[in-house]
Amino acid sequence: MRMDGPPILICYDGSPEAARAIEVAAGLLGPRRAVVLDVGQVITPAESIATLSPVVPGAAFEDMNLDDASSVAAHGAQLARASGFEAEARAGLSAPTWDEVVHVADELDAPVIVTGSRGFSGVHERLEGSVSHEVAEHAGRPVLIVPPPHDVH
Repeated sequence: MRMDGPPILICYDGSPEAARAIEVAAGLLGPRRAVVLDVGQVITPAESIATLSPVVPGAAFEDMNLDDASSVAAHGAQLARASGFEAEARAGLSAPTWDEVVHVADELDAPVIVTGSRGFSGVHERLEGSVSHEVAEHAGRPVLIVPPPHDVH
């Protein structure tokens, strides 16, 4: 089991594609240390309107979003441990998401970033965005992008 050196970084957002990325990474990279990261939004558009209310403190939404991201990351770490990784959960808040992923990868000096992909292309990708492609473009380190299975489309 490869437990020396920096951990790999696994992006996990609770989606089936992210779970598949964990399984594929385990098969390709074998047992090793991993940090499983979920990045939540600092504040959603709906929450930004609610912060104008004098009743709701602005930081309440950030705290709630960080708690949600922590729960998702903990679930991802459980999946990673079941796949053979020595995994720990980590959560962050950022907009754009890719920026926090790259920041954490740099902080860890992760040898590789693992992320799933929803398989968007063309106009759909431009409208929805692609965190995996943005991470690959900005990371400056290897990124394993696991596509959805062929039979999904």
